[in-house]
Order: sequence, then C-alpha cells, then structure tokens
Amino acid sequence: MTFKHRNFFTWHIWLGWLIGVPLILWTASGLFMVVRPIEEVRGEHLRAEAQDKAMAYENIIMFVNNGDAVKNARLISQGGSMVWIVRYAGGATARYDAVTGKAMARINKDAARLAADNLYKPAEKIESVRYFSAKNSPADLRREKASWQVQFADGTNVYIDALTGETLAVRTRLWRAFDFMWGLHIMDLQTREDTHHPILIGSAILALFGSILGFVMLFTRRRKRRGDRAIA
Repeated sequence: MTFKHRNFFTWHIWLGWLIGVPLILWTASGLFMVVRPIEEVRGEHLRAEAQDKAMAYENIIMFVNNGDAVKNARLISQGGSMVWIVRYAGGATARYDAVTGKAMARINKDAARLAADNLYKPAEKIESVRYFSAKNSPADLRREKASWQVQFADGTNVYIDALTGETLAVRTRLWRAFDFMWGLHIMDLQTREDTHHPILIGSAILALFGSILGFVMLFTRRRKRRGDRAIA
C-alpha cells in the first residue's frame, strides 16, 4: 500500500478535530501556571515572618509521658512560647508547653482566629471561622486533617491544624484558579490528582501521533511538489 500526501493530510485533519480541544486546554492551562511564580501561588509572600524567639534551651523541659510510645516529637515556637508537638505510635497527637511540660488544650475557634490573623500579612477582615473534621476536609486544603478554616475578606482561606495549631495551608483565589487549571491540564477536574488515567493517556497518544503526521507531511508535501513540477 502506497501512502500519499493526501492520505496523511486526511488523517491529520481528522486527528486535528479529535485533539484540537485537548491541545488548546494543555497550552492555555500550562501558560497560566507558568505566568506567576509558584511561591506567589502558594501565598508565601502573604505570610508574616515569625516574631517569636526561641527560649534558652536550659529553660525547656520535656513533656509528661502519657504511657504511649512516642513516634516523634518536635519543638516549635508558637504563640509567644515554645511548644512540643508529639505524635504517638497509636496515632494520637498532643501539644505540651515546653516550659511547664503540661499538656495543652486543643485549638479552639478563638485560638485558630488569632493564629491566622497573626500569620496573614494583609490587613484583611476575617469573615468566618469554621471547623472541618479530617473526613470532611475542604477541597482546597488537599489534606485529610482536622482543621480550622479562617476565611478573610479577600477570599483567602488560612487553614490551621486543629490538633497542633500549625498552619496547614494558605489558599488564595490565585491558588484556586491555578488548581482549576491544573485539573484541566491533567484532565481530572474531580480530584485534580490523577495523572494516570485512560483519557489523558489516550489524548496524549493521539496528540503525539498527530504531531508526527504533521512532521511527516513536511516531506511528503515537498515530494508532491516535485512530482507536480515533473508532470508540468
């Protein structure tokens, strides 16, 4: 079977109809995602620098062991004091005052509000503070952790870990737009995490085949022109 330029042209046109939309989506979403630095998307420039100074290590004492095996322990500066964040082998997490060694209460609504307000640099009003369980975590958090969502007037959500009081994420409107574009880019608007599924793989194969056809047509067209000149 002899393949002529007309055959390649016909296949290229039909593939163009199939892969035209995916190619536009990939290009547009990719362009959007590289226009702004990823640090700006993550809202790192909106975070206030930590003002707490670590105390002298001789003033820090260990936490009271509750009998469970400790998986790991971290000493952090939080709310003007030093705090132990302890994770136990059984899965529990606890906070301990590093000066007294005593267990600290869970993060409540007021504590979450204060933590987010101290963290978020822009002078924006807090619109709402909502608690979310790990099983019902918001879509833009992307983590299955119990959290407090502190929403600011400019649409930014600051998520505070309900167990440790640490900042889990800063989600701006730009981040949510970026996240939507990422979903378009990988063709997964539901979870926006699956980069290995038949639709994406199939579209990529068709796009590759169409590109190869277009490249081959550069040579078949030249050959066709030579043939037309010879006939003339």
